[in-house]
Amino acid sequence: MKHFQTLMTVAELAGRAAHPHIAILDCRFDLARPDWGAAEYAAGHIPGAQYVHLDHDLAGPVTSSTGRHPLPDPEQLARRLGELGVGNDSQVVTYDQGNGMYASRAWFLLRWLGHTRVAVLDGGWAAWLTSGRQVESRAIQPLAQQFVGRVAVGAIATSADVEIARAGELELVVDARGADRFAGQNETIDTAAGHVPGAVNHPFTRNLNTAGGLLDRDTLRSHWLTTLGKRSPSQMIAMCGSGVSACHNLLALEHAGLLGARLYAGSWSEWIRDPARPIATDCQN
Repeated sequence: MKHFQTLMTVAELAGRAAHPHIAILDCRFDLARPDWGAAEYAAGHIPGAQYVHLDHDLAGPVTSSTGRHPLPDPEQLARRLGELGVGNDSQVVTYDQGNGMYASRAWFLLRWLGHTRVAVLDGGWAAWLTSGRQVESRAIQPLAQQFVGRVAVGAIATSADVEIARAGELELVVDARGADRFAGQNETIDTAAGHVPGAVNHPFTRNLNTAGGLLDRDTLRSHWLTTLGKRSPSQMIAMCGSGVSACHNLLALEHAGLLGARLYAGSWSEWIRDPARPIATDCQN
């Protein structure tokens, strides 16, 4: 079976959904309603899909020094994936309600554990419904697998790395939040508004077409080369509010053939935990 590493279309998944090595993860979520995704999954999902919860499965415990969605313990995540039927030879497909923001978090975590056969369903649940594909509401117990993760070295940036990057010219910090939150306006989620001084804004929504899927490779590449300027992707640190939508930027970069950027997993919600860390607003850098 062909290996998918960034995107899979609805038609491609529909033609492979019954394959024994396909594992489908439903990642639907709403930050304002943490139980919404599980309820939507119970009401209807792609046949064979298993539900993963952003707070419980795709993040670790929040502490006084972390952001809102710290990385999960890799061994615990590997065990959980195995329970959900993901093995080391599985082609994993992740999806959410539409634009792939939450699905890309699952995609990144699997890549972080060294699993390359993972793709986001382009357009997600919305595209699956629009295409008139089969839906089921019963949850089927998956056949547990052994999943052995090998954490990718160099995939994660720390707050200290971001401090070094913002103070120099070698690396670029790219924030995936909307322009208003980046500028310190309309902040409704975190306790402080603004952005890391020196960071630039590339909202993850810039990766999307009007249907909610990812833009074509050439357009993505053009947009990202403009944002990167003279820097290579390996000189970029991706961040957002809590390390979720930044994964969408990493997905878009990889789909465009621009590899090597790191995730600041703690992101803005971790940065502001320390009052000594500087904050910029509006157009300041």
